[in-house]
Amino acid sequence: MISKIISVIVIALIASGAWFVYSDYRFERTYPTIVAPSSMYYNGKKPLLVAISDNTGLKSYEVVIQNGTTNTLITKKDILVPTKKKILSLGIPASLKGTKNLIMTISATDISMWNFYRGNKTTQNFNLTIDSDAPTVELLSNSYSITQGGSALVVFKVSEKNTKDIYVETPYFKFKATPYRKAGYYASLVAWPFSEDKFNAKIVAIDKAMNSTTIDAPFYIKNKKYATSYIQATKQFIDGKIATLASKDSRLATISDKLEKFAGVNEGIRAENEHLISTLGSIVSANIINDWKILPFYPLKNGAKVASYGDLRHYYYDAKTKAVISTSDHVGIDLASNEAAPIISSNDGKIVYSNDNGLYGNMPMINHGLGLYTLYGHCSKIVKHKGDTVKAGDVVANSGTSGLALGDHLHFGILVQGNEVAPEEWMDSNWIKLNIDDVFAKANMLIK
Repeated sequence: MISKIISVIVIALIASGAWFVYSDYRFERTYPTIVAPSSMYYNGKKPLLVAISDNTGLKSYEVVIQNGTTNTLITKKDILVPTKKKILSLGIPASLKGTKNLIMTISATDISMWNFYRGNKTTQNFNLTIDSDAPTVELLSNSYSITQGGSALVVFKVSEKNTKDIYVETPYFKFKATPYRKAGYYASLVAWPFSEDKFNAKIVAIDKAMNSTTIDAPFYIKNKKYATSYIQATKQFIDGKIATLASKDSRLATISDKLEKFAGVNEGIRAENEHLISTLGSIVSANIINDWKILPFYPLKNGAKVASYGDLRHYYYDAKTKAVISTSDHVGIDLASNEAAPIISSNDGKIVYSNDNGLYGNMPMINHGLGLYTLYGHCSKIVKHKGDTVKAGDVVANSGTSGLALGDHLHFGILVQGNEVAPEEWMDSNWIKLNIDDVFAKANMLIK
């Protein structure tokens, strides 16, 4: 009987001890975390950064590099004052810098008393490539010139296996490069904002080891002066179109001051509408293209231009003082012909938007590839809808007065990677030949 009681007590003590070990935080069983890319690249200049962490605290870590035959200890350290997170800044010994492909093994141990006081240990392997060679960039062809507010094309070659990023950089924007014809070849349209007086472009290639190469894209620069106009915002206009647009926005619906309401629509809502357009037009496919042809755009048959691209518009209310109450830029051209005239897509593409867009009214927008987009504002009816494929010659909509339009017309806009550019260039067959077709033709002769 006594032995049974003793056995029960022993079992109870063992169970209590086991429960204590199991539940006490000092015996926690959460393994440390190691955060680093599965494949790392080292250029011999910038250290590799690795984050190790643990929920209770780190006790030690070790980093070893294997080259297939030997192991090289990079660092090993006992942490005297346990910390929950540590960033390791790792350099590679000179003796290994001639070796391209290595394995880096990182181990981290925490302060837990689990595992017979040895703690929880995490060990992970990472592929390591040592690469100190910068990419080679070769310009194949480019448009001879670029005009303020206009577009241009550049085609180039990058020799680099581990490419991280390739783009054409201007003072205002980084233009993505599209793979062209064969691996290592790229094409990119670029744009020069009409509101900026200076422009330059550089082709930039960066590899995964963060080696980089930059070369100039030599464009002849043509400045252009754009018009400034003064337009009266009449009481009828503000009480009509402006009031209707403001009523759709809870932030403006309660504003009683007419001039404040006008500025809120003309500047505030316009900025949101244009942000949407820019966002939609900034998407560039990473898929390789074998060819890219574009025909001159002619969206409205017998359409007469009634407003120009790049026009800086100052609005005033009082006809006597002509004090400016609001300003805006006109970033397309306005074309007018017959009422509800059919709007044609001159080139193949895909509809990326076909809905109301505030001041632009009913507005289909088309992706033509290579970062080129067209938009059609103030439509009375939309024929093609989001997701539809468009062929050259298809009717996409009808002109109208939706949005901030007084008379029936089409607002026609063209974007390069989200940047509004002069539509007139893309409506000119000679400009397209010289700046697009001929540039591709020259590059194609060099792509073997």
